[in-house]
Amino acid sequence: MGGPSVKEQLGELDQASFLSLLSKIIGEARHVQNNPPELIPKEDRVARHVLEVLSPLSTENGGPLLVRHVSYVEGRGNVIVEYPGTEPDRVFSFVGCHMDVVTANPEDWDFDPFSLSIDGDKLRGRGTTDCLGHVALVTSLMQRLGQEKPKLKSTVVAVFIANEENSSVLGVGVDALVKDGLLDKLKTGPLFWIDTADKQPCIGTGGMIAWKLRSTGKLFHSGLPHKAVNPLELAMEAFKEIQLRFYRDFPPHPQEKVYGFATPSTMKPTQWSYPGGGINQIPAECTISGDVRLTPFYDTTDVVKRLQEYVDDINKNIEKLDTRGPVSKYVLPDENLRGRLTMTFDEAIMSGVACDLNSRGFHVLCKATEEVVGHVKPYSITGSLPLIRELQDEGFDVQTAGYGLMATYHAKNEYCLLSDMCQGFQVFTNIITQLEDDN
Repeated sequence: MGGPSVKEQLGELDQASFLSLLSKIIGEARHVQNNPPELIPKEDRVARHVLEVLSPLSTENGGPLLVRHVSYVEGRGNVIVEYPGTEPDRVFSFVGCHMDVVTANPEDWDFDPFSLSIDGDKLRGRGTTDCLGHVALVTSLMQRLGQEKPKLKSTVVAVFIANEENSSVLGVGVDALVKDGLLDKLKTGPLFWIDTADKQPCIGTGGMIAWKLRSTGKLFHSGLPHKAVNPLELAMEAFKEIQLRFYRDFPPHPQEKVYGFATPSTMKPTQWSYPGGGINQIPAECTISGDVRLTPFYDTTDVVKRLQEYVDDINKNIEKLDTRGPVSKYVLPDENLRGRLTMTFDEAIMSGVACDLNSRGFHVLCKATEEVVGHVKPYSITGSLPLIRELQDEGFDVQTAGYGLMATYHAKNEYCLLSDMCQGFQVFTNIITQLEDDN
């Protein structure tokens, strides 16, 4: 008779060990908030706890795990852990568990965001869903591999990363690891990015382009509006025209139905600002800010180019733009003065992701999810995940999943469910078993 199967060897999540590690990690959440320049995370505070669990099982201490701590910025390291298989070309990985978090204001929360508290099945604290809960979960998986030492054909790799919550800062996390070739071997098999939610495969994400539309007119007394160029009216009418052109050029794409996107690509304002002044003054300028959320079937570079063309055309033909009321105008010929629009874009433009629905990684994830959770329903959102499109473009087969709760993602009173994390562990062991059964 044969020995126990891989699934039997790996068993279920050790809840006590997991909760002990998670408590230590959530206790560091205050120090890994990522909101520069005020808050620069020190991910090594989290990495230290991961290493305390895994280092005793490392090759340096007689165990099977290859453990590397890779830093590009002091105090902001990444951790790469390998459980070696017997066939060098067979590799799959769990990546994306990031050791930084978004900010939390304790005054807004019903409980302390910077310590783990347990309320029945709820595990509460900043990072429990995004993404410190996953850090603890994948650490528990690698710990179990190191303890049980199942004989695997495939090498299993886990990568814990710094700096996911601020994609404008480069050279700290997974981008630097890829640039240095430290993840090249992961291209030979599925890469499971563990940083989404709700226990289902997330097969599509949106790109994001943050923009500012500045409208310049002429300041004047509001009782003499015929002597002013009202930048508020100009901005409102111009933005309406820009939106109409955007939706004409980037309509709902047929692939959005295939991937189940909740919405098509959108362009909308989210903020409005002006320099101030009296209620009886028409200001000289104002700015509308917002974003484009773009499904991955359109190119962000093309969108930026088109938006700039829209603005240039409106400026050139500003006399043709709709006005508001009998004395509203955007040109003062006697003063040789024309209202003007200027559009600028945030440098941190993100492209969306459409996972490969024909890959082995996708089918394995779907089967594992169905067997463990009881159903599988892949979904797509125009929310944006940084970094993974770049991995896809570099040749990685990226599939995404997560076991927190979308409803608490980046929210106050963040929590996840212990039962969901237990199922996540079972999904991981199911994936390992399936990939081991491949010829």
